[in-house]
Amino acid sequence: MGAILTATGLVKHFGDVRAVDGVHLHVRRGEIFGLLGPNGAGKTTTIRILCQVLRPDAGSVTVDGLDLRKDGTAIKRLIGLVPQEIAVYKTLTASDNLVFFGRIYGLGGAELRKRIDEALDIVGLKSHAGRTVKTFSSGMTRRLNIAAGLLHRPKLLFLDEPAVGVDPQSRNHILESIQRLNREFGITVLYTSHYMEEVEQICKRAAIIDHGRILVDDTIEHLISRHGGGALLIVLDADAEAAAAALAELEELEKATADGNRLTLLVENPQRFLPKILDRLTGLGAKVEDLEVRRSNLETVFLNLTGRSLRDE
Repeated sequence: MGAILTATGLVKHFGDVRAVDGVHLHVRRGEIFGLLGPNGAGKTTTIRILCQVLRPDAGSVTVDGLDLRKDGTAIKRLIGLVPQEIAVYKTLTASDNLVFFGRIYGLGGAELRKRIDEALDIVGLKSHAGRTVKTFSSGMTRRLNIAAGLLHRPKLLFLDEPAVGVDPQSRNHILESIQRLNREFGITVLYTSHYMEEVEQICKRAAIIDHGRILVDDTIEHLISRHGGGALLIVLDADAEAAAAALAELEELEKATADGNRLTLLVENPQRFLPKILDRLTGLGAKVEDLEVRRSNLETVFLNLTGRSLRDE
């Protein structure tokens, strides 16, 4: 299936900081594509460039065959943006919020009412249409935020951390809503997150970004099989640098890094390798205060590529 979005060589500076550093993206029509990275990695800045909120210092973008620099107005009609920031008005009802945003899109009358019912149904808020937003939970408010971005039926929807700061039940409802609008309405979704579980759940392909650069871009299955491995995250009672150097000599170990008293060990089968690691640490006189075993997943992909956790930021 062809691309609905292609970004090539995107660069954006803020003073001396290169927030986006040569980003290339290729999003296929009809897919849910994940952009995964820690906070501050450049996800939001990239999204803002793609949605014309920011101008890039270099690079090009096409959406549905249209050039961002030449056809910006036409592209705005094709895309929807749900930002991290809550964009709805808390003193208005859910329905009145959507009337306001629908009119901005040029909708009105029976068509707007139909779109509002449709959007509220998708996010599971149809029975709460007459309630003021200030009475909503954070999860319900996030879902209304998504509904506002759906009214004009965009071909491409940008969701920038739409489930941040909500409880697990609300997060699941948000993810189910995203899958439904993709499945039933064919909307292509570019979904950013720093939670690898979300991306693994709803995306078939993803790119990992860090320090403004795309590290890898592939199917979730291929990313995990090629870069996943496994990991042992160990907290010692003292600085871990000497332990990392000693353990790095072991043949089975792919990588050993230290950050203060935290030790990160990348290994193909962490459960099987754990007793040998603990024996070696005991021989070094190091005391283990905490231990976590991680299976092969997008988190260990990121660990393998960068030597640190997505949640270290």
